[in-house]
Amino acid sequence: MSRRITALVLTAAALALTACSSGGSADPASTAAGDDFGLVTEGTLTVATEGTYRPFTFHDESGDLVGFDVEIAEAVAEKLGLEIEFQETQWDAIFAGLDAGRFDVIANQVSINPEREEKYLFSEPYTVSPGVIVVPEDDDSITSFADLEGKTTAQSLQSNWYELAQESGATVEAVEGWAQAVALLQQGRVDATINDNLTFLDYEKSEGPTGLKIAAETDDPAHNAFAFTKDRTALVEAVDEALAELREEGVLAEISEKYFGADVTQ
Repeated sequence: MSRRITALVLTAAALALTACSSGGSADPASTAAGDDFGLVTEGTLTVATEGTYRPFTFHDESGDLVGFDVEIAEAVAEKLGLEIEFQETQWDAIFAGLDAGRFDVIANQVSINPEREEKYLFSEPYTVSPGVIVVPEDDDSITSFADLEGKTTAQSLQSNWYELAQESGATVEAVEGWAQAVALLQQGRVDATINDNLTFLDYEKSEGPTGLKIAAETDDPAHNAFAFTKDRTALVEAVDEALAELREEGVLAEISEKYFGADVTQ
């Protein structure tokens, strides 16, 4: 654990001791790691994630929750000296749960955009990747985002890909996630879907020939990070320092190589 993160915990301990010496009563657990972060559960980082968004957050054959975002979150919690608890939530309800105080943080490939930055705090990005248009491999009618005009795409309504599809002139069919979008595309019920490049590459790798291809990609890559409510400044600062240490130690690159065969964290 870094000197700064340790200092945050020691500061909480010092405040508790001061309360005792002045005659006040202090909770014995107030010196626990992370107590000054205002966590949902003391000593535990409560993390919201879908659990259905491979390769970022999904269940393996044994039923365990695994994935790129899951391992990054676990590494951060370990750096902070906290336990970790994942709460699986559908994407369309995940920000409402954060606002309601059910979670400390969202770890689910949340893209940073101006609209979200007005409402939430973000850690430093831990994934950098362009968005892509995915179409059937025999469809040459879409080669750019301009070609989505008048087409139908499948998107989660609260994702930034939904906004991009609308801006490109597409009619959007609402879905709960990537799996449903791909199913509609392969059934010929939509013309395309926009998603993260890494999601598509993992799908191709794990499912074999899918009959799909990338038709175009965004000029600017998406920057994805942990999302917090606006009152969690201290927690965000600690998470950023933990991420910096994990990057310097090569842990982020190691996790990335495991899932993608390349370092996608910077």
